[in-house]
Amino acid sequence: MNKQLIECVPNISEGRDLNKINTIANIVKTVEGVKLLDVDPGKATNRTVITFVGEPKNVIEAAFRLIKKASELIDMSKQTGEHPRFGATDVCPLVPIANITMEETTKYAHQLGKRVGDELGISGYFYENAATSDNRKNLATVRSGEYEGLKEKLSNSNWKPDFGPTEFNERIKNSGVTAISARDFLIAYNVNLNSTSTRRANAIAFDIRENGRTKLVNGRQIVDKNGDPERIPGKLKAVKGIGWFIEEYGIAQISYNLTNISITSMHEAFYETALAATKRGLRVTGSELVGLVPLKAMLDAADFYLKKQERSLGISESEKIKIAIKSLGLDDLKPFNPQERIIEYVMNSDTNKKLIDFTVKDFADETASESMAPGGGSIAAYVGALGVSLGTMVANLSAHKPGWDAKWNYFSDWAIKGQQYKNDLLFLVDEDTNAFNKIIDGFRLPKTNPEEIEIRKQAIENATKYATEIPFKIMETAHNSIEVMIEMMKNGLQNSLSDGGVGVLCAKTAVTGAYFNVRINAKDIKDSAFAEEIVAKAEAIYQKTIVLENEMMQIINENI
Repeated sequence: MNKQLIECVPNISEGRDLNKINTIANIVKTVEGVKLLDVDPGKATNRTVITFVGEPKNVIEAAFRLIKKASELIDMSKQTGEHPRFGATDVCPLVPIANITMEETTKYAHQLGKRVGDELGISGYFYENAATSDNRKNLATVRSGEYEGLKEKLSNSNWKPDFGPTEFNERIKNSGVTAISARDFLIAYNVNLNSTSTRRANAIAFDIRENGRTKLVNGRQIVDKNGDPERIPGKLKAVKGIGWFIEEYGIAQISYNLTNISITSMHEAFYETALAATKRGLRVTGSELVGLVPLKAMLDAADFYLKKQERSLGISESEKIKIAIKSLGLDDLKPFNPQERIIEYVMNSDTNKKLIDFTVKDFADETASESMAPGGGSIAAYVGALGVSLGTMVANLSAHKPGWDAKWNYFSDWAIKGQQYKNDLLFLVDEDTNAFNKIIDGFRLPKTNPEEIEIRKQAIENATKYATEIPFKIMETAHNSIEVMIEMMKNGLQNSLSDGGVGVLCAKTAVTGAYFNVRINAKDIKDSAFAEEIVAKAEAIYQKTIVLENEMMQIINENI
């Protein structure tokens, strides 16, 4: 149900000509569903870092168009700059953001490379997680020799490109080559201290960063047999860090690069820094996030601190974001606006308003209007969401009951289940209306010739099937959600028995209402086997729900 999102961070070899930079960056806006997040040019380096995000296929299309446009506007035979480079689009990393694995992201990187080679005639290499061999994982190794060494590099059998032409030609002379990768998300993250001492900030940075500090004996640096300084490793992996003084705020900070947040998260870096600071007589006052952050990083931070406090994790997303901001002190130096700093929220800022974003009054007004949607399916899903919300409330109240401290984790687990059911049903509120609109779209298709008539007929059939599958999913989800209410009625706060009972009744209403929708939509499906099967499965869920409703009534009658 949740969208897959990847971020793309191409670095182009132009940082001075703003017209060229903007023309190249803005090409990504021509792809629907892609959000251009940042354009960061550097004059001395003659390089610009561009950041955009979206669903994988859309991002790959946008990246392809950007690489094409960069190759048209940047002539590498005339390009100079401080930064190492070997192509107009020098590097193009893909970063998994939400609901997508690194393995899946790597496949998209390979797809992009193949298109660049086949359709644009630009050669290149895969690096980091997309690398085709171990000796190509490191970007510095892949880019060694830079643009000036390309002719010799391409003639070396050990450096045959992973995609595109294998010989230096006029095309490569102008465009150079491109390195494409799949890599983890990097967070630039600063931790604030109640100090002005850069030296003290550095000491903490050395405690934490993976590279640690150089080993000293009697004030003298110790070197190994190769003459390299010996080092004492720091506490956390995949972390780079240094201390500095920020004139603007009048404080010292530890500036971290968290190069792989699946190894060391933002909240782990903050927590360990606070411990190290305390040992050195300092105090962490908050932190500062540079750029944007994935939603998961914020939710993970909230869960970390909720566990520390032995509080239920089954609370709303918005509450978790508040807890993450306060726990990490992200508003210490200036206000932190989640809508502007969390990638998924930025992505959704331009989308049309959903039904679930309406106020309760506006939702009721919209339902009561002369529009045919939202209809019974959407209302059923919403009632189901309210029902399981009551069950989740009982779980959270039970987790906080004095004397039940040993059971907070048990109730937290049930609250988490309830939140997931709630989120699934809220998604279905809008999806039921979307499914209905697909049927309307089908009926609006032209029918001026036999071919158009057949296309229209098939579109209506497919849309009707989908409009039957969605209320079936509402039935299934609402029925399953009853487990939360029943469990809480048996083992949760007994003063909230009535709340659990109302929750079951709401779920039963959701199941029944969605059942009506399955039946009324299925009658218009031409595929009789499909229609008969889904109605039979719906009938079974409806009957099982009646059994659960009776179980609820028995609990109520025995205990009230």
